Amino acid sequence: MSNQPPAYRSGLLTGLLVGALGGAVVAGLAIGLFSFFGGDEQSLADEATDVIEENYFRDPDPRKLGDDAVGGMVNELRKRYDDRFSHYFNPKALRQFEMQTSGEFTGVGLGVIEAKDGLRVGQVYRDTPAKEAGIEVGDVITAADGEDLKGLSAEAAAAKIKGPPGTEVTLTVRPRGGGKLEELDVERAAVRIPAADGRMERVGGRQIAHVQLATFSEGAHSELREEIERLYRRGAEGLVLDLRGNGGGLLNESVLTSSVFVEDGVIVATEGRAKPRTEYEAVGNAIEPRPMAVLVDENSASAAEILTAALDDYGLATVVGGRTYGKGTFQEVITLENGGALDLTVGEYLTSKDISLAGKGIKPDVAAKDDPDTKPDEGLDKALDVVAGEL
Repeated sequence: MSNQPPAYRSGLLTGLLVGALGGAVVAGLAIGLFSFFGGDEQSLADEATDVIEENYFRDPDPRKLGDDAVGGMVNELRKRYDDRFSHYFNPKALRQFEMQTSGEFTGVGLGVIEAKDGLRVGQVYRDTPAKEAGIEVGDVITAADGEDLKGLSAEAAAAKIKGPPGTEVTLTVRPRGGGKLEELDVERAAVRIPAADGRMERVGGRQIAHVQLATFSEGAHSELREEIERLYRRGAEGLVLDLRGNGGGLLNESVLTSSVFVEDGVIVATEGRAKPRTEYEAVGNAIEPRPMAVLVDENSASAAEILTAALDDYGLATVVGGRTYGKGTFQEVITLENGGALDLTVGEYLTSKDISLAGKGIKPDVAAKDDPDTKPDEGLDKALDVVAGEL
């Protein structure tokens, strides 16, 4: 019996589609503002707060002091341990995040990756407001309605973009490769993006399935399997699994999607200082192996990297494309007594070969990159050629 993974937030793909991905777990643990400190550290924090409140020449706001103190601690963790993914939600930011990821608010049709200056666009889905507005993969969204997104988590930044359908949001966008900032007015809408979308490709007279997996949302493994089996029934002899722009999602879905291909064995292990090592195994009933390539790029992250590593480790696919993002950690949202929350990195993922992907990513077996300024998809063409060469 394999362990069932908790729904930790393993990915960076935000809920800009129709609602929250559901990848974030809000732990039911309330802790005091400084209670994660112990002993002298807690006393020092309390003492400094008291001294400031009693003696500072202005009248400081205790709540703002608390926000700044926690924010400072998290920023120190981010710098010291090169952790891009831990954040502090103050009470207002947390309420906004929870409200706008409730499913009642909609977005513009983007898959995004957390970047230094905001959100980097990993996917732009067809027939969506974002596509119509001219947003392209590789663009960086730096502000929403004039509010700077720099330093925010992907979830908090996405919450500022989402809103009621029919309303507009003004996005400040830096084009891929640099250039002058542009302001685009984008109308929000209810967008339904299938987790898996496939079509048949023909190379040298051989039929090959091309299936793009957009996200690791709940049920994605079922959609993926159905799409592959549909194309196999139509005569596909091999498969290109396209994970470009896939920023991840739910940990359990990474295990279940891997189990579509891996019959048995460890898919991924998780461990952290306060989290015991746990191994998650394939659940069985995998499809019959066929020649396969998994296509990735710098926007393939987290759960997408877990799946890619599993396919590579078990010799089930050739990795084609560019080096993946390198998000080898997972986060947990822990509520605080002040009404805010810590979105805290609590552990890391290890592949079946016990390798951490944090900061390194996965190097492809065959390098390939699509040039967005040309009509052909050079990355896909290379992956199709790899599969055709194995038939």
